Amino acid sequence: MLGKYGAKESDSGSSPVAVEAKQKAPAAGGRCGWKVHFSPAGGCTAAVVSALEGAKREVRVQAYSFTSAPIASALRAAHKRGVDVQVILDEAQRGDKYSAADFLARSGIPTWIDARPGLQHNKVIVIDAAWVITGSFNFTRAAEERNRENLLVLEDPQLAAAYADNWERDRAACEAYDARN
Repeated sequence: MLGKYGAKESDSGSSPVAVEAKQKAPAAGGRCGWKVHFSPAGGCTAAVVSALEGAKREVRVQAYSFTSAPIASALRAAHKRGVDVQVILDEAQRGDKYSAADFLARSGIPTWIDARPGLQHNKVIVIDAAWVITGSFNFTRAAEERNRENLLVLEDPQLAAAYADNWERDRAACEAYDARN
């Protein structure tokens, strides 16, 4: 289902909103495909929200900076649909005034803080053991509207398994987030 979670091509041709891959033979007989988005105004947030709307079983998120209300709301909606949603955030999100951490935790989504030395600089979402969303794109309004960022939406179960394994290793070293009062 190449392109299921990507934005449409730019009608004007002036800015690359999404670039669609041609179907390639997967390395191990599985499916593979990708879309890439560029910001500002390249539909990165919409691509993430669309992917989350399609989640059926589980979503694993790792984010350095997470202040995007539309993405946080899409995670909450997935959680309410019965999708197993869990989030790891960098320690800086614990005190960030605009962090989505409180919203997620109060929505019943297990939220973890990575307080180890060095930044938890991943920007990754793994969906249903098949899709990986990654790139330089932080889950923030600034990343969508002002920064020059990239977002890859990759359909590859083997890649998703590798990212999910990394998520589990990182989660084991994290502490549960306690929402502020």
